[in-house]
Amino acid sequence: MSGSLYTVDVPSRSRQTETRKSESREIDRRQPNRGPAAAAANRSAILVAARGLFAQRGYHVPLNAIAREAGVGQGVLYRHFPTRLALAFAVFEENFAELEALAQQPTQDTFARLWARLVELMQEASAFIEMVVDARRTLPAGGPTHEADARLAALLEAALVPARSAGVVSPTLGPADVQLALRMMHGVVVTSPDPDSARAAVRDALALLPAWARQVS
Repeated sequence: MSGSLYTVDVPSRSRQTETRKSESREIDRRQPNRGPAAAAANRSAILVAARGLFAQRGYHVPLNAIAREAGVGQGVLYRHFPTRLALAFAVFEENFAELEALAQQPTQDTFARLWARLVELMQEASAFIEMVVDARRTLPAGGPTHEADARLAALLEAALVPARSAGVVSPTLGPADVQLALRMMHGVVVTSPDPDSARAAVRDALALLPAWARQVS
């Protein structure tokens, strides 16, 4: 049929091409592609999102929810962290870096600060710890969890030496005692119904332990 009612203004091929180029330039201005330069920022955003969502919803939270919260695609998440355990170990590595910085050149007061921060981190990262504990049966002996235990023990011993010498803690207090107390606090956290209850329960549980463990504000 003919007539103005059926007339359609079809853009020419050149006009269509120019429109696509214009739209592409607009997208580039809104979302610049920084390529490899974005990798570190993406990794950091994923870890921040994982910490928050694991704390709120537990370690079974869907990975696509973590990617969405971080503002990245799932492909980006999997390139950095192919498994949930990889996420957990990355969080532990960040925590170790903080603790090692805290314990540099230890004095008689270092152990108290280290213990207080360990209790805080244990509460913040309890879902990651729970996930690794659940996976421990399938992990190789002497693997990452064994290395983490040994690394923490060495860190604690370095902080305990000046504390014992100054009489701040018992001369018999060792890393194994501290790690046992930390596992006890973890048990309190994971059996609490919500984060607020967990914090209150940890305070009550610490009050039952020796004086060195009560040095947490």
